Amino acid sequence: MTQWIGVQHNGEYRFGKLVKDTVVLCTGSMFDSPEETDETFPFSNAVLDIPCSPTKVVALWNNSRGVAVKQGLEQPDDPLVFIKTSNTYLPSGGVIRKPNNYDGRVIFEAELGIVIGREVYNASQIEAAEAIFGYTCINDVTATQIIGENDNFAQWTRAKNFNTFTPMGPIVSSDVNLADVNIRAELNGRERQNYPLSDLFFGPKRLVHLISSFMTLYPGDIISCGTGLGALPMRSGMQIDVKIDGIGTLSNTFCN
Repeated sequence: MTQWIGVQHNGEYRFGKLVKDTVVLCTGSMFDSPEETDETFPFSNAVLDIPCSPTKVVALWNNSRGVAVKQGLEQPDDPLVFIKTSNTYLPSGGVIRKPNNYDGRVIFEAELGIVIGREVYNASQIEAAEAIFGYTCINDVTATQIIGENDNFAQWTRAKNFNTFTPMGPIVSSDVNLADVNIRAELNGRERQNYPLSDLFFGPKRLVHLISSFMTLYPGDIISCGTGLGALPMRSGMQIDVKIDGIGTLSNTFCN
């Protein structure tokens, strides 16, 4: 298993490998024959940045069996998706900020992120599996009361795309075994979400296969797989940790 990380180093974005507790900086492309350099430093000294640079994050709604049962929803025939834009991207350690013009609830949603490693369109099942570079942690932050604010139009884009609303990282893990993976969230150290990958209607390979049937996915793009039961509002000053074994811990604070 290889773990990749994005950092700020000498005033610029760099990526590298995490080898035990040491960051080994690389050159080239993370997704195409990267080369290690002799630049290394302890992970504890790293200034974390987003782990890769997606052209888009494709996120899922109603992809959890548990949530569907609780809300009386049926399993969708195809993935129900929306896009999260680049202004929302936030590294681990960053502050999630409540919008100034919104007084409603802001919730966390702990999710598995699929990181795409090669350009793919209309992928077969085999091609979809080959297009997956690795996995990361995602917090799909949502201003929930905005979604239904207008009776004529569900405002998913506005509710999901305030600045800082997509924390990601800090690690991209390649070749991780997802067989027994659980996605967890802790709010101020108290576990609030804990659901297995099997809770998802559409798993990673099938998501890449189906989503690529109608849009091109590029290296670095992320599919955020949707969240399970237990997503809750955050209050100012709270710390939210998204934890996935074998991938890492994404930690952020929330501030009004």
